[in-house]
Amino acid sequence: METIKKHFPVMNLSCASCASSSQNILNQQEGVVNASVNYANADAEIEYNPTVIKPEQLKAALQSIGYDLMIDESEEAKENLEEIQKNKSIQLKKRTFWAIGLSVPLMIIGMFFMNIPYANYIMWILATPIVFVFGKQFFIGAWNQLKNKSSNMDTLVAMSTGIAYLFSVFNTLFPEFWHARGLHPHVYFESAGVVIAFVLLGKFLEERAKGNTSSAIKKLIGMQPKTVWVINENGTQNEMPIASIQTGNIILVKPGEKIAVDGKVISGNSFVNESMISGEPIAVEKKLGDTVFAGTLNQKGSFQFEAIKVGSDTLLSQIIKMVQDAQGSKAPVQKLVDKIASIFVPVVVIISILTLISWIIFGGQNGFTQGLLSMITVLVIACPCALGLATPTAIMVGVGKGAELGILIKDAESLELAQKINAVVLDKTGTITEGKPVVNEMKWFNADPEKFKSILYSIEKQSEHPLAEAIVHHLASNNLNHRNDNLFLKEIQVENESGKGIRGIYENEKYFIGNPKFIQQQNILMNDEIQNWMGNKLNQARTLILFSNSNEILAGISISDSIKNSSKQAIQKLQNSGIEVYMQTGDNESTAKSVAEQVDIKHFRAGVLPEDKVNFIKELQSQGKIVAMVGDGINDSAALAQSNVGIAMGKGSDIAIESAKMTILSNDLLKISEAIKLSKQTVSTIKQNLFWAFIYNVIGIPIAAGLLYPINGFLLNPMLAGAAMALSSVSVVSNSLRLKWRN
Repeated sequence: METIKKHFPVMNLSCASCASSSQNILNQQEGVVNASVNYANADAEIEYNPTVIKPEQLKAALQSIGYDLMIDESEEAKENLEEIQKNKSIQLKKRTFWAIGLSVPLMIIGMFFMNIPYANYIMWILATPIVFVFGKQFFIGAWNQLKNKSSNMDTLVAMSTGIAYLFSVFNTLFPEFWHARGLHPHVYFESAGVVIAFVLLGKFLEERAKGNTSSAIKKLIGMQPKTVWVINENGTQNEMPIASIQTGNIILVKPGEKIAVDGKVISGNSFVNESMISGEPIAVEKKLGDTVFAGTLNQKGSFQFEAIKVGSDTLLSQIIKMVQDAQGSKAPVQKLVDKIASIFVPVVVIISILTLISWIIFGGQNGFTQGLLSMITVLVIACPCALGLATPTAIMVGVGKGAELGILIKDAESLELAQKINAVVLDKTGTITEGKPVVNEMKWFNADPEKFKSILYSIEKQSEHPLAEAIVHHLASNNLNHRNDNLFLKEIQVENESGKGIRGIYENEKYFIGNPKFIQQQNILMNDEIQNWMGNKLNQARTLILFSNSNEILAGISISDSIKNSSKQAIQKLQNSGIEVYMQTGDNESTAKSVAEQVDIKHFRAGVLPEDKVNFIKELQSQGKIVAMVGDGINDSAALAQSNVGIAMGKGSDIAIESAKMTILSNDLLKISEAIKLSKQTVSTIKQNLFWAFIYNVIGIPIAAGLLYPINGFLLNPMLAGAAMALSSVSVVSNSLRLKWRN
């Protein structure tokens, strides 16, 4: 039985260590091949064997340590999850503001009026609800972790505030214990209360900031209308929810409405804004037979279309899924961060205990109380939240920005790697050129066109190659005497030879269509007339296709394909940034040379097969180059998979898009430079985030332990430590959000 890979929302995560703990538990379950939990978007990607373990068991495993898994995948469940998250945010806001409200008088008494009558008891009354009502989540979380012999941020907060609170209660009830030893019994109710208030404030600000990192997904989801107008068989209009739409339904689109599903126009015409797919603001004309996509915006006209792809099959749904998967994936650098996060909390607890012991030994008369205070401060300041947010928030914003630019990024690894690209290999047809080839001439050699054109049409009709499409279109448009349906011969058997040509069998006769090299491999001779015709067309930089049976060449087809307006500029941009650009094509030498000269490509290879493209990429990689392959056809799929970063042009074949790490939705080569620039900006942001997260702890923990006390008498207050901890998380997320507005 094959494994399946699914995404499930994870509930009750409070820090990077939580993500690490829940990930470890999931990976320990029998039947789970791999589980990865992303703290930034609270998502678990789990690959598991459904015959060994069920989602219900995965849910139970997480519940045993205080987390939860949302396994219901229905639309209702998704809406409920949004409601749960919204309520959770509202509750967090209430707890935060109540804790702050009680902390203010608590802090004022603790700092300025500690000598008023019953000051300790007043502070005790104020601190108790902060610690055990508004901060109870930390103690519950810590207890669940302890039961599982694990630890996380809750452990640090619960230990620090719990110790401060209990120590203060003891000093309030039994002050004579310290008086007998000549010491004054200090209380730290304000530290316990204010620390929890600051941690809650940090969580609240962090939640709001994290919500902004997933705004790209919310925008994409918002592009889908809730209801559509369906035309019934009797011609009446009926408004239906989008979930009820089925393939074959006829849908009416009115001016200003969003298109609900993918389909083909069957009547009427209009202009449609497809900027969500192409990134281009100019509206595209839609007329009979044209394809329309879910999420695009109809402008002035009105038209009807037939639903071709609905639900999760629409292009918009696939874009949303790809963006969600990419935002949930982990960059290679994250693996190191995950390892650090998994051991971070136990190490901090050990450091805090050593801090207390050191103060007791070397701290003199007040060594114990100052040691206890330093121990609490270490536990508070060392929260690993900033560390856990550093990479995933930058990835989420980077992937989201890519989607808005019309660049679909499949995973975090490719986004991290793209900035290292120093060699780009371009396919010609559909990549540098428009990919809309047209037949200039169809020359028949001693063959009856009426007898063979239906065979040629029927074979090419079953090919996905753009050149085949051009031939089919030419034959159909010139078939004035018959319906096109009559051209197609159902009895024909067809076999593709990727990158070479196509062969068919009809009435026990073999037929071959492909480039001259492919035809020569069939041992079919070319006479002088054919060679002269070919030479003439090659001089005109035409692409040549030959059609033959097993004995002789029946026809020659001359095809041309115009170069995209932006190709030359895009290639120059890549070359100016120090990237070597190569072109590889299965086309003939003359056409390849002509195209290469027009776009200023110095390195090109013609007449290559799919395996040649793969071998060339391997050759570049053996020289230490980080290679991006850009293509759009089935024959490019192996090369796209072999390259370090495969980039598919969005209007290409499904298998090319599946093999690639990135997809350029607009078919514009300029987007490659944008993708590389976005990668550089994202990696730069990750490095900045990790630097600040690490430096914060490297500097903060020793100061919290009292390193500066022997030098200048400075001892960090736990309240300031709590504020610094909250600020570190918010600063990391805010830095990631800067990516949105960088040019």
